[in-house]
Amino acid sequence: MATDTATDVFEEHRPVLLGVAYRMLGRVADAEDVVQDAWLRWSAADRDQVREPRAYLVRVTTRLAIDRLRQTQSRRESYVGPWLPEPFVTDFGPTVPDTAERAMLADSVSLAVLVVLESLSPLERAVFVLREAFGFPYSEIAVTLDRGEAAVRQLAGRARKHVEEGRPRYQVDPAERRDLTERFLAAAADGDLEGLMSLLAPEVRLVGDSGGKARAPLRVLETADKVGRFVVGAARKTASGAENVEFRFMELNGADSVVFLLDGKVDSVFQVEAVDGRIQRVFIVRNPDKLVSLAR
Repeated sequence: MATDTATDVFEEHRPVLLGVAYRMLGRVADAEDVVQDAWLRWSAADRDQVREPRAYLVRVTTRLAIDRLRQTQSRRESYVGPWLPEPFVTDFGPTVPDTAERAMLADSVSLAVLVVLESLSPLERAVFVLREAFGFPYSEIAVTLDRGEAAVRQLAGRARKHVEEGRPRYQVDPAERRDLTERFLAAAADGDLEGLMSLLAPEVRLVGDSGGKARAPLRVLETADKVGRFVVGAARKTASGAENVEFRFMELNGADSVVFLLDGKVDSVFQVEAVDGRIQRVFIVRNPDKLVSLAR
């Protein structure tokens, strides 16, 4: 390990560790807690015996994330309304210049994929994240999970099949998504229901996550008529209930998203999925517990 300090080595690998933990848990705070626990393990370890720090740290982080996931499953089961992952800033920057690699990373952290991952077992989720998002070899994943390689391949096959069945069956063009988002916001702000309906696919679905702590649908809304009327009504209530309404575009979970601020405070995150010029899915996160990291 040459002369690098324990802190230097850990900080070098922190982005990967946080990426693994977040994809496993879907919560920024939980992921940060797991990474902090990994640091405590690392700082107390006999590092002279560690030949590959990255593999060691990923192994520790993954096992801690599995333990945390098992502990929080009851919390997820009693969650009020639909559950969405906590929005996560994903400006990959110049360290990931390759278009294909960026697309893979963005897809693995997308809201749609993370929602599907919620239905996997902790071990299936770990295998999928390590293999599909970070490209770890099966042999290394087997060591990480203390399982045989054949068992890991079976877990990977089941997880991949499940995710493929649940993820969107189309590619979202970033420029098209941005354009539709801007037009959607303009129509909602103007109360233009007809204009809004023209942007929505007939089978559009709106998923709102409030955790019972903010105003949002407690069930998934389906059909353009229901989604359009809800959005127009919500926009009117928002405009009448706050003195100052503003929004900012940010790259969250690998896609352009809108962060709404009411009177200077983060109120919600809005993101759409679109294909062929129509919005297929609308995601809205309003649970204040999931907006803390953005407020920071």
